Amino acid sequence: MASAVRAGRRLRRAVEGGELAGLPAGLRAELQAALASEGALVPFSLLRALHAALRKAESPLYLHELLEGSEIHLPEVPVPPRNPELVARLERIKAKLANEEYRRMTRNITGQERNGTLAEFGRQVRSVKAVVITIFNFIVTVVAAFACTYLGSQYLFAETAARVLSAVIVASVVGLAELYVMVRTLEGDLGKL
Repeated sequence: MASAVRAGRRLRRAVEGGELAGLPAGLRAELQAALASEGALVPFSLLRALHAALRKAESPLYLHELLEGSEIHLPEVPVPPRNPELVARLERIKAKLANEEYRRMTRNITGQERNGTLAEFGRQVRSVKAVVITIFNFIVTVVAAFACTYLGSQYLFAETAARVLSAVIVASVVGLAELYVMVRTLEGDLGKL
């Protein structure tokens, strides 16, 4: 934490030039001693006393004017030595995490090449199976939306034509939403290939 200011030219000129002659001699002596010290560090307590003395003497100088060009002195914080046990433990944890990440990245890689007619046929069957299930799901969803709307609209419409029309509209909307979801899914699956 900062506790001193490295004096700038303005403060040095004021102390050495006699601008602070109206202040108590003890305060001036402390300021001169602080400026003569290594690094010209003026402690905050001395600055507080200087500020109070300037106010008491009704001086035309202000503390912020005197501190122009000064810098706050921040002492270096000593870094404690690292505990060797903790460093070794940290290295073990890093190695363990690296191994887990490597296993996660290589978990679906096998040493065998799966080329051949049966492997290719199995991939094609899985692909066709996924497409058939998707189409079946689409048809069932659209038919269910039509049936629910047709049966539910009997409370709103007495004529069959209005019921069929409302059911077709709702089934079309559901079908379009289902197509949108299917296209997005296929886009994602194709992106992974």
